[in-house]
Amino acid sequence: MNRARVTFQTACVAACTLLLAITLWSPIYPREQWLQHVPSAIALPALLLAARRQWLSDLSMVCLAAMLALHILGARWIYSYVPYEQWFDAAFGSGPHEWFGWTRNHYDRLVHLAFGLLMTLPLAEAARRYARMGGASALAFAWLAVAGVSAVYEVFEWGLAVIAAPDFAEKYNGQQGDFWDAQKDLALAMAGSSISAVGTAIAWRNGRGNNDVGSR
Repeated sequence: MNRARVTFQTACVAACTLLLAITLWSPIYPREQWLQHVPSAIALPALLLAARRQWLSDLSMVCLAAMLALHILGARWIYSYVPYEQWFDAAFGSGPHEWFGWTRNHYDRLVHLAFGLLMTLPLAEAARRYARMGGASALAFAWLAVAGVSAVYEVFEWGLAVIAAPDFAEKYNGQQGDFWDAQKDLALAMAGSSISAVGTAIAWRNGRGNNDVGSR
């Protein structure tokens, strides 16, 4: 057992757990935030188990922890109200809304893009290590998995919009009046996965990560 790896990966999970605890303090949107954290309740124990069993590389664990941290932060303000504009104003005197003329909160778009960027490597690595796929097949599997999960989630949001109270569904889904929200979110996830797949393919071709992926 590589104890240094276990310690590092466990620390990543602990950092996410601490962030979750902080963001749950005095919630702004209690009902919606707790519903947002159904995936978090599944992800945290799964990541801890993966860290203890050394199922993935350190880089893959960092990717997964970063994705979970982005989700936890977004859930605090149910995505639509993440105050990044105020953060930029405080740091730089202006923010993206002024720079690019944005009229909506784009934090949810960032997270969909990050989902593709950050999930592709862990999925491809798992496919190579445990399904014994070749590099190209593993990356294709990861890309399709990202697309599939993203599509299923958008269908879930549509179902919630159909059965839930309109105000609750709008707060949870964060469409912000955009009729093409689902399509844009899916496209961003696939774009992020494409970028990550190309970068991973180049790294693997140059021999980076091959030894780690090949070992259990």
